[in-house]
Amino acid sequence: MPLVAAAVCPHPPLIVPELAGAAAPELDDLRAAADAAVARLLAADPEAILLLGAGPETERFGSADHGSLRPFGLDRHVRLWKVNCAGSDRLPLSLTIGAWLVNRSGTELPRLARAVAADAAPAECATLGADLVGEADGPVALLVLGDGSACRGVKAPGYDDPRAPAYDEGVATALAGADVEGLLGLDPVLSAELRAAGRAPWQVLAGAARAAGGDWRGDVSYHRAPYGVAYFVANWEKV
Repeated sequence: MPLVAAAVCPHPPLIVPELAGAAAPELDDLRAAADAAVARLLAADPEAILLLGAGPETERFGSADHGSLRPFGLDRHVRLWKVNCAGSDRLPLSLTIGAWLVNRSGTELPRLARAVAADAAPAECATLGADLVGEADGPVALLVLGDGSACRGVKAPGYDDPRAPAYDEGVATALAGADVEGLLGLDPVLSAELRAAGRAPWQVLAGAARAAGGDWRGDVSYHRAPYGVAYFVANWEKV
């Protein structure tokens, strides 16, 4: 089956040390966990890495497209894979940080990128996941970018919401158990109210894993909420 492994990482701009400045050490453990998750993807011997994150709309990107960290105070382009005149600055934040993480690994494997609309319905997400698996010509590893709730405390971007801890625990449990139905059951309305940017991408992952078939094993290596936003790092591997 073309889908050989998957990983989940968050996409906060501050994961880039140059953006975090003096506060960079506060996310050292998150960077280390994300680097390890990408290394596990590469260890599955894929022929390509497919990056998937939320964006304004569902769309496909070219291998020469890139993202920019300029909106966050750092004048730097982040390449997806190739660099040529055909590319453009069009990757959303999720895929920009995903490309940055993959580039840190030093791999030269081909990179593909897809965005799923942040408000896509669960059924649409599942269908997109199945389509991604069906399109793959060879073994592919999926890197899924998405944050949990942004309502963990009064200093959180979405302020404090008492529903957020239970929501995030549910996500962590589903990721740890490679629970396809658990992810597909995430409520889009509640997810939006809690500003959980990962809901749609996680549901695409669920659709891809279900379409790929077989048994999957999940492992969550990071689950914390610095700055009031829940971040997860996880790997899914075939048993």
